[in-house]
Amino acid sequence: MSWHRFGLVAGVVLLASAALPSVASAVDDRPTAVVSLGDSAMSGEGAGSYEAGTEGEGGNWCHRSTQSMIHKTALAARTVNLACSGADAANVSLADTTHYTEGSQARRLIGIATRYRVTTVVVQVGANDDPRFADTILDCIGAWANPFGPSCRSSLRTEWPARLAAMAPKVEKALSDVRSAMSQAGYTPAQYNLVLTSYASPVTEKMDKVLHGAYGCPLRIDDAKYGRTEAVPQFAEALRGVASRSGAKFLDFSRATENREACSKGSSSTGEWQRRITVDPYAWVNGGLDAFGIHLAQQSFHPNATAHAQLGRCITEFVTAGTGSARCLEGADGNLHAVA
Repeated sequence: MSWHRFGLVAGVVLLASAALPSVASAVDDRPTAVVSLGDSAMSGEGAGSYEAGTEGEGGNWCHRSTQSMIHKTALAARTVNLACSGADAANVSLADTTHYTEGSQARRLIGIATRYRVTTVVVQVGANDDPRFADTILDCIGAWANPFGPSCRSSLRTEWPARLAAMAPKVEKALSDVRSAMSQAGYTPAQYNLVLTSYASPVTEKMDKVLHGAYGCPLRIDDAKYGRTEAVPQFAEALRGVASRSGAKFLDFSRATENREACSKGSSSTGEWQRRITVDPYAWVNGGLDAFGIHLAQQSFHPNATAHAQLGRCITEFVTAGTGSARCLEGADGNLHAVA
């Protein structure tokens, strides 16, 4: 080999070697993380084992559970739950809002996404916007208490589609702000999964025809049927549309607790994945006088810890599969699976 050619080869090797440190320094060695944002169904309301500071202390009733579904996923080294019971789409967005003493979830996401390499963001929100899910349940309980009055489904059939239509742009704005938050943290959309989920039906008409009220589900049978077979599926389809327009993946929870809803097992709640009316007589210990009222029964009609374990399993299966949409359905093995 000529000295001239040797010199050229040596020069190329030196240049390549000089470039290696910069390539190595570009490797992202931050711990991976998955993050959840949203309301009570995502925070872990009903699952118990709430994080200190979220059980009414100082007015914070976010009820973030250590058993929430995000903590039951197997997608990253860290799991971070930013969801808060009662939150609406504005509380998830970048808006300057405060809910139960806490500010914007999307703003807090920026800090998390800077500290960790976030691979997946899971959002579940909308129920506390125009659908007013909690108030709707209370209205249906009121209809049960007055057997001579109109059913709650009679008005809901007319109002529900309009409520969902009014909700949709608010959730779209929240998802857009989540995208913006991730962008501010230095991410491109291709670097993480954005997943929007719907809600599981907490009630069913498949309960004891006579004693279901005494068992903790004071709802008219036909109203419960309307909720399970019409209202919740329509809610899911509205959120599916939001996900499609926002470029997010969609995971349908509407049938995730089917045959395991509140009061579906009769006198015993064993085997159910949704809580019946649940009164927490100790809520005042942390929350003081503020607990008396809705906070005493805040956990009612929410997925329990068993449900959250199953939902976390389904999220893991869904994200790992890489599909754009799926439904969480119970399989023959008794576990939830993401079915495309």
